Amino acid sequence: MTRTVKIPDASHPIAIRPTSARVTVRVGGAVVAETDNALSLAEASYPVVQYIPLADVDQSLLERTTTQTYCPYKGDASYFTVNAPDGSTEADVIWTYDHPYPSVAEIAGHVAFYPDRSEITVEPA
Repeated sequence: MTRTVKIPDASHPIAIRPTSARVTVRVGGAVVAETDNALSLAEASYPVVQYIPLADVDQSLLERTTTQTYCPYKGDASYFTVNAPDGSTEADVIWTYDHPYPSVAEIAGHVAFYPDRSEITVEPA
């Protein structure tokens, strides 16, 4: 299948910068990720998304799923389910771009969490 690739521009800007704050993510009350190395991705009029290095996520709680989506600006996304210590499961709550397009290459090796299904705290430095 041919995929349309779009380059961010003035009509659909994407900016990536270091968050410069501590980011903590909880799912089911458990801390799943904690980092001082998050990236803030601002895309068009969407809310800013925190991309967290996978190395700063408790990978023992993650299960990669077969879910995939496509973004013409970032590429193919794959997903993880979080199996929280309390026994709760949040399916496909995390996404990542294993091979993002060059215009957003900085997010490789990072994951993002759906904010309506996790608690994301950004604490200023």
